[in-house]
Amino acid sequence: MRDFIPALVALSTALFAKQASAVAANPLPKPSNITWGSSGPFTVGDLSLAGVDSKIVEDAFDRATEAISDLKWQPVAEKAAPSFQPFPTATGTASKVRRQYANSTGSLLTVKVTVSNTHAKLDHGVDESYTLDITEGSDTIEITAATVYGALHALTTLQQIVIYGSNGLIVEAPVSIKDKPLYPIRGVMIDSGRNFLSKKKIYEQINGMALSKLNVLHWHIIDAQSWPVEIKAYPQMTKDAYSARETYSHQDLKAVISYAAARGVRVIPEIDMPGHANSGWKQVNRDMMACIDSWWSNDNWPLHTAVEPNPGQLDILNNKTYEVTGKVYKELSSVFTDSWFHVGGDELHMNCYNFSSLISTYFNEGHSMGDLVQYWVDHAIPNFRKQANKTLVMWEDVAISPDARASGTVPKDIVLQAWNNGLENIQNLTRDGYRVIVSSSDFFYLDCGFGGWVGNDPRYNVMVNPNKTDGSPNFNFGGNGGSWCAPYKTWQRIYDYDFTEGLDDKQKALVQGAIAPLWAEQVDDTVVSSRMWPRAAALAELVWSGNKDAKGNKRTTELTQRILNFREFLVASGIGAAPLQPKFCLQHPHECDLYLDQTALYATA
Repeated sequence: MRDFIPALVALSTALFAKQASAVAANPLPKPSNITWGSSGPFTVGDLSLAGVDSKIVEDAFDRATEAISDLKWQPVAEKAAPSFQPFPTATGTASKVRRQYANSTGSLLTVKVTVSNTHAKLDHGVDESYTLDITEGSDTIEITAATVYGALHALTTLQQIVIYGSNGLIVEAPVSIKDKPLYPIRGVMIDSGRNFLSKKKIYEQINGMALSKLNVLHWHIIDAQSWPVEIKAYPQMTKDAYSARETYSHQDLKAVISYAAARGVRVIPEIDMPGHANSGWKQVNRDMMACIDSWWSNDNWPLHTAVEPNPGQLDILNNKTYEVTGKVYKELSSVFTDSWFHVGGDELHMNCYNFSSLISTYFNEGHSMGDLVQYWVDHAIPNFRKQANKTLVMWEDVAISPDARASGTVPKDIVLQAWNNGLENIQNLTRDGYRVIVSSSDFFYLDCGFGGWVGNDPRYNVMVNPNKTDGSPNFNFGGNGGSWCAPYKTWQRIYDYDFTEGLDDKQKALVQGAIAPLWAEQVDDTVVSSRMWPRAAALAELVWSGNKDAKGNKRTTELTQRILNFREFLVASGIGAAPLQPKFCLQHPHECDLYLDQTALYATA
């Protein structure tokens, strides 16, 4: 039995409204089905946990009830758009939403959790559904779930529907929730290869993920610039960490995995191969490396060896490559418990391989870049499978890149992560029978829009807009400013992405979900949370319950108040989420909309 005892006093005054639309509690992600009653609020008393024997659930209950007590969460209620005087004397008439409540109709004392299977493994496809019911006249919050991970989501929802009223903690009215996610993959990606991320900040991202019901942390753990992860088979690899303290031991990795698992979050590691390879690998054997000593841009872009400094790729024709990558994969597969493992496969450059005598000879014999990629697929994939039985994830390039796709067959049991060309690549990959994780850079890349980061760049040396007369955008004026994937992806752009549009039912079934990457060329501990949150919460709702209402209309405008409240909730929970709008907009719903017409988003032109 777990107890939590908040200070409570009697509630008074009249109930603001009985309709569900006036309820202040507006959880994110929106449950797939939530129904509010109208009989009035419940006092939240000394809650005790009953009905389940699970350390995971017990610990989650302790975290949730402690947060409820400490945060005293007070969301601002959604309301209808205000009315204004007609032009030319437009003056707002809406007032700040103020909440008043009737005397409580009961006191909630128990959270009863019933879990069908307390031993289900946290892995792909685990059942995350739950129900949460608070009925009139009852003193019990009833939660049912197929697994403990559904129960964790229910407790997360509970944190958002228990709010602080005028004189104490309440649930506003009877409520019934039946909830489950649309997709099994709902995640974000962090990158500790470009800039190191501390365990503390990784935990912070996991906390935000748990609160928004995201369940996959894709950890791009190394890259060409640094190798921060301990490999016992090759301890010299961490010589290419930024410093001795900017490394992850096996113990650190296990701590992150354990912390995440306790919150229903899977950790899928990525070791990017054979591209993006320099640091770490070269400490083992320089002969299995290509172009690591080249100038990455060559001061002549058609001859570049990498899309960014520093260059390097594993030599696909060197047998040593398969010995080393096999040992690294095997060791990390034993540390990371998830049944999925990401082995990279993106952005291979032919110019880099001109520095390899083995591959230059191969090309001179009439082989293509596609043949070389096929050689990697045919040798690396069986080698990985021999080391450990995992579902392999790769970037889409291996199957669909115009410059470096395999010339033959890529096994259909490899999950491909789509990041280019939006709907087109999703369409083509699912048409060809691949399971797909959506990470389209045009919609989900959280690092976009912050300008360029390479130095000694004369393109910025411009004093006057060269297109001032016609106003057309260019590099420095109205253009991307050096960010290849500009513009910045706003929460509305993320949420509005219908990534299964145009797919038939068979193709839709192959879409496993979505992951929003946050590449870290300009990200470290100081900014990671503000770049990630609360925009990742828009993705969280998109892949949990979708972006459309029961009539098929996009509910982006409806999400506004929910995500503004959720940002405040994240900040109160210790997560450094960035503001999305002036706080005025939170306190005055819809007064910051571009269109007062609330059907503007989906009305027929």
